[in-house]
Amino acid sequence: MTDFIFKPATQELLLHFTNTRNGETKIGEKIELSSNLKNAKYVLIGIEENLGPQANGGFSGAENAFNAFLKRFLNMQSNRFLIGNELVLLGSIQQNTVFKNIDAAKIAITELDALVEKVLKPYIQQGLIPIVIGGGHNNAYPIIKSIAEVKQQAIDVINLDPHADCRALEGRHSGNSFSYAKENGYLNQYTVLGLHKNYNSEFILNYLEKNNFYFTFFDDYILNPSQFDMDLTKVFLSISKDRNFGLELDLDSIAFIPSSAFTPSGFTNLDARKYIKTLAKHSNCCYLHLPEGAPTNEVEEKIVGKLVAYLVADFIQENN
Repeated sequence: MTDFIFKPATQELLLHFTNTRNGETKIGEKIELSSNLKNAKYVLIGIEENLGPQANGGFSGAENAFNAFLKRFLNMQSNRFLIGNELVLLGSIQQNTVFKNIDAAKIAITELDALVEKVLKPYIQQGLIPIVIGGGHNNAYPIIKSIAEVKQQAIDVINLDPHADCRALEGRHSGNSFSYAKENGYLNQYTVLGLHKNYNSEFILNYLEKNNFYFTFFDDYILNPSQFDMDLTKVFLSISKDRNFGLELDLDSIAFIPSSAFTPSGFTNLDARKYIKTLAKHSNCCYLHLPEGAPTNEVEEKIVGKLVAYLVADFIQENN
């Protein structure tokens, strides 16, 4: 048995998660499966793994975020704002093995990287925009790599995150996706908003400066909240018209959200929605990635699932 498998979505899955009601139509009744790409602009895939966060010293639970999301998203209303048939539900990549040794985990992540690429690339080649939910931030690397190879050009990335995830090239984990992507020529410009001053090493700060990456600190928004809006506008206006960019939002950035690196001090859920709604409007946006949600009980599942459902709906409505 392999450490990871891809499980395609089925009609039975949609029926299981969608609560139908007379006189209403739910997203789960309109969303397409991979057998029908006629109306599709977006492909939705889940990653049910916690290997990357654990290899980076984070909490478990990231394997639960996708199903938590799916239960809430499929039961949103299909209406004039979001019909649902713009989106193809591919299925999910699932972790089969429990790793107790961190070194073994880092090796296994390269297998996960390869599977994410294998699943996504055929749809990227058809011009569809991936929306990737769940798992750790380690999965940013194969997403960036897949798009850069298909487009034959390094892409830009914008990230809302308390951590820059540019740690040393010490074996793959959730803390070094962007440094690996830069090292291997897949990442051009990297922008990260809302770093926490006390949770980024001097190595990472020097790395960001050395590469001329643009970054801001959440701490600076505390006394000047309007600066966040100004920075969002600045970043939007700086997006290259000649290069694709990916949109990343680490759920660790949002205060009190169950995540792999939980924080009581961070952005609000409305800040997160504003970030998505502002940047998704740009026509060069080539993917959305929402990692690190880590619910471990029923209450946390409701919180993570519904918030991520809002963020995905925001992205599609603004980008479409």
